[in-house]
Amino acid sequence: MTTMQLDCFLLVAETLNFAAAADRLHVTQPAVTQQIHSLEKELNVKLFKRTTRTVKLTPEGYVFLNDAKSIQHIIGHAKKRFEEPEGRELVLFSMGCHSQDELSLLPAILEKMRMHYPALHPVFQIIPFQHLHQLLKEDSVDVILDFQKELSRKNYEKYQELTKVKTICILPKDSPWSQKDCLTIEDLKKEKIILFNPQIAPDCFNSIQRAILDQNSMTDIYMQDSPKSCITLAQAGFGIALLPDLLPHSEDGLLYLPLTGFAPMSYGAYYNSTAGNPVLKLFLRLCREQFTT
Repeated sequence: MTTMQLDCFLLVAETLNFAAAADRLHVTQPAVTQQIHSLEKELNVKLFKRTTRTVKLTPEGYVFLNDAKSIQHIIGHAKKRFEEPEGRELVLFSMGCHSQDELSLLPAILEKMRMHYPALHPVFQIIPFQHLHQLLKEDSVDVILDFQKELSRKNYEKYQELTKVKTICILPKDSPWSQKDCLTIEDLKKEKIILFNPQIAPDCFNSIQRAILDQNSMTDIYMQDSPKSCITLAQAGFGIALLPDLLPHSEDGLLYLPLTGFAPMSYGAYYNSTAGNPVLKLFLRLCREQFTT
């Protein structure tokens, strides 16, 4: 495996376009294609599903994406080590989460970490829920942020709960439901509902979504691939969006009403061990302080 193979793979994964990746690497498109083919042959998997119109990552491609980023960071770290003055070694800290939106939870924590470790270099790995725990299994990250799930007894991950998360109903302020303080599943019957794609949503939230799917017609259901797209449709009046109430409410013109009748979901940090990792210990302490205030 070469750095050129990794560069080609990461740029194609970022742009989903072989020509754009070739342009940024200042090589020909066939050269990029050859590098991807040789990498796939070495790994014995298909990394991209390619048609005449689209390029998409395969499930194996999603998994390898984080390996490739980790390898690239290690290579960059190795080069940088000899460029920095003695005593200025980089402090890498890698975090995994499922969505760009979750990064909005971290600025205050990272700012305090930077005060303790001026050479801190955070690395974010953002992939779908179903692949998150593979990162810890492979020691590709220090910590992942995720909703609590049932794990095998053979799994030795540790879990620190940070907060309890309710389900929120997001709807326009001029909705007929605007006079209510909360909604029930009965209220949502015959309403148009915007849900989070079950293939990429947390398991604990899918149990709530299944209750909606059991009572509402599929013609009244909009499935979306991100929280932002759910909120966008709610803003546009397509229906009531259901999401975990994890992030700050920042969009104007919307109401955020809790959905009652369901237990709150546990959201927290998964990690393998804090032994010999003072940066992780600091991160977990700062998380506890932030989420309990």
